[in-house]
Amino acid sequence: MSKHFPRRLGGLTIIQTMAILAVLGVVLFFALSLFKKESAPPVTFKTIDGQQLTTESLRGKVVLVNFWATSCSSCIKEMPELVQTYTKYREQGFEMVAVAMSYDPPNYVLNYAQTRQLPFKVAFDADGSNAKAFGDVQLTPTTFLIDKQGNILKRYVGVPEFAAMHQLIEKALAA
Repeated sequence: MSKHFPRRLGGLTIIQTMAILAVLGVVLFFALSLFKKESAPPVTFKTIDGQQLTTESLRGKVVLVNFWATSCSSCIKEMPELVQTYTKYREQGFEMVAVAMSYDPPNYVLNYAQTRQLPFKVAFDADGSNAKAFGDVQLTPTTFLIDKQGNILKRYVGVPEFAAMHQLIEKALAA
């Protein structure tokens, strides 16, 4: 046996073989993580009309959870499109919860929801626990699309591209 290092194994050195195996392991790890679905956190939303709604109670529906604030100009800008999205898909098993951030004055949220006649559920996140549970949401708007099994399909930070979001909603509704 030769005393030379590194040894050859089928034309490759042992170090080269180990490096290739390490790279393949990293690639496999990331490939599998793409297929792993993140579940929506178990939270209770407290709606402006006094209802309590849980992520568990929404299972079986495709759900859009939108974190917003009345002081957020992008949130206000996207709200009519969210209303249209809800109206378009609600008869097909689609639900939406607009969650007002903890710093938003409740009377502003209530006034906005009533004067705009928002057709979907509007919730207060008075203590910030909903935002924290969804990954410590800080920026508004931040929106989560959740499938019928309670898995997060997509997280949107900022105003989503609605045509693409509608395609994803339709795919989730058909599943």
